[in-house]
Amino acid sequence: MEFCSTESLTMPFLFHDVIFGPVRSRRLGLSLGINLLPLHSKFCSFNCIYCECGWTPAPAREGMELPTRAIVASFLEEKLKELAKKNYLPDAITYAGNGEPTLHPEFSGIVDDTTRLRNQYSPHSKVCVLSNASRIHDPSVFEALLKLDNNILKLDAGTEKTFRVLNNPVESFDFARMISDLEKFKGNLIIQSMFLKGVYNGATVDNTTAREVGEWIGHLKVIRPKAVMIYPIARATPAHGLEKIGREELERIAVRARQEGLEVKVYD
Repeated sequence: MEFCSTESLTMPFLFHDVIFGPVRSRRLGLSLGINLLPLHSKFCSFNCIYCECGWTPAPAREGMELPTRAIVASFLEEKLKELAKKNYLPDAITYAGNGEPTLHPEFSGIVDDTTRLRNQYSPHSKVCVLSNASRIHDPSVFEALLKLDNNILKLDAGTEKTFRVLNNPVESFDFARMISDLEKFKGNLIIQSMFLKGVYNGATVDNTTAREVGEWIGHLKVIRPKAVMIYPIARATPAHGLEKIGREELERIAVRARQEGLEVKVYD
């Protein structure tokens, strides 16, 4: 999922199809998206203040219809056949869409279907996920994520206080447990991190401070991801008063992480 700009949000940026694109992604090249979530509403375990999809509805997931495993497989096969005829197969097939893809109760089976169809129609495509890591404690989700070529999981903050402001989980959530569970991937993951600053609810929010970056790097040294992707706001945000971080400051953060042996790439 690509993220927001500093302008106030008038309409959420939502995907209205199960299969969308291919679109050009800053991180993944030509990416065919799979939206496992409702087509006209956000469906998420977090309520991030910068999310392009807008605020998470409350109650967050009640009464929302998700595409079935069979529908996802059928639509994906149809799209891959169409793209193969056009010689326009994607670099990536990515679970993204209107919130958190691993909330889908059939996520594990959908991963198996996607891999099978990728192997059949587009063997050079990487199967990827953009996830907030909120469901990695679930064994079925954990095992499914291990099967992906690019298991891209979010870590936006060094301290729990900043995490709760930026990512704002909608249910009870254990930040320390998430860090511990990320470590269990034994490096078979990519960390994605959004950096921003500004004012939210009358208080300063800034995950670029020396303390925040230091704590964030400390977590990364424990997790040891195969890569780290850092980026700024790119689209409109639901919260007012947030600022886009410039390339120079992002590069300074990247340099600090690289000095600890981490592979970091900046996207702006």
